[in-house]
Amino acid sequence: MEMMDLKVFISVAEEGGISRAAKKLDYVQSNVTARIQKLESEIGADLFHRYPKGVRLTEKGAQFRDYALAILSLADEAIRAVQEKSHPSGPLVIGVVETVTCGNFMNVLSDFQSCYPEVSLSLVTGSSSELLSMVMDRRLDGAFVTGDIAPSQLIFEYTVKDEIMLLTSGMAGAYPDLSSARWAVSPIGCPFRRVLEEWLDSAGILRKNFIEIGSLETLMSCVKSGLACTLLPASVLKGEYRSLGAYQIPERLRFTSTSLVRRNDRFSSKAFAAFAEMVRLEGL
Repeated sequence: MEMMDLKVFISVAEEGGISRAAKKLDYVQSNVTARIQKLESEIGADLFHRYPKGVRLTEKGAQFRDYALAILSLADEAIRAVQEKSHPSGPLVIGVVETVTCGNFMNVLSDFQSCYPEVSLSLVTGSSSELLSMVMDRRLDGAFVTGDIAPSQLIFEYTVKDEIMLLTSGMAGAYPDLSSARWAVSPIGCPFRRVLEEWLDSAGILRKNFIEIGSLETLMSCVKSGLACTLLPASVLKGEYRSLGAYQIPERLRFTSTSLVRRNDRFSSKAFAAFAEMVRLEGL
């Protein structure tokens, strides 16, 4: 089994097809096919279901994918550990839920880049579940995630608590009528949407009038215009959104946490350690 075989296998799994993987890798299709067949022969199991328009991982293939990703990551980690300089440098990829960017986060980034110009910082946005998956797949060095996170295989470098509030346009007046409200929500998987759904369910109110919006900026603009209400942490009430109406929700649902997490690996780069330290010093 060669490292390149594993890279080809992962590419086919991600692209969902031999021809697409060959194009991505700049290989001839027959070479990709031969490597997959060789790998399956060595393992003694079919890794893909073949279809006219692509492939899909078998149960054994999905299991093998996890190990292949770990092997490739460890190989890359070994090289990074040996080649790492005595000071923070090199690539650093951090995942971010959008609500994190509303507070002091941009100032932290600016200070970090000023202090460590040799670090090549990249940010990836997504939902907490998406980012956690990318952390565990070793596609991110770490991530800011929101909500109750199981500590298994993770190290929490920083955690801050925030209050979830019901937000409306204009100054706070009479408490909104939940049964007739229109709601701006993030896609399924967002922890604030889950809190809203739990709140409505417990109050016996049908989940209706949901406007699903993928961008936090668009969602906030929707609330500001008066088109809908939403649930978000109080930390978003900055700048032009400072004047939004804000109401407390039931105490059992009111509080959440945002954490900077990384995998519980033996190696952690000096760049990530310096980044985590600056977050702890300056806060979000």
